Amino acid sequence: MPEETTGGLAGKLAGKVKAAAGSFTGNENLAREGRLQEAQVDAEVDARREAAEAQQAEQEAELVQKKNETEEERKRLQAELAEKDREARIELEREDAERQAERDKAQQAAKAEQERQAEQRSVATLEQSADAVRAAAESEADNLEREAKLAEARANALDPEEKS
Repeated sequence: MPEETTGGLAGKLAGKVKAAAGSFTGNENLAREGRLQEAQVDAEVDARREAAEAQQAEQEAELVQKKNETEEERKRLQAELAEKDREARIELEREDAERQAERDKAQQAAKAEQERQAEQRSVATLEQSADAVRAAAESEADNLEREAKLAEARANALDPEEKS
């Protein structure tokens, strides 16, 4: 029937004492039990150390995974921010283009209005010139008609028989 062993430093010490006592008294069973107890304590220590190392390795792996996830999230957020910046720039450029188009349209409308007004002034000037020419022609016609009547009156006065 195997005996329960105590672990840790006390178990190791108890194992050494049993092994020494068994060797000293010639009790091979006691000596073997002491060596087994020492080996069991060593195995427990190794198992606890390996478990701690495994736990540490697992924690390190989780940390690396979280670091990678955090890096991926950072990259995703940077890309999202860059996209929003790009969209904002595009919107600003679109608004600038619309404002420029409105300015161009207003300038074209102002230019067309200036050209229309200049044409109206030109037409008015031409009409005034035509009116002046017409008035001069009418005046000239009136003068010519008076002269013709005078000439006819003089001709009649010189030759009264040729009256028609």
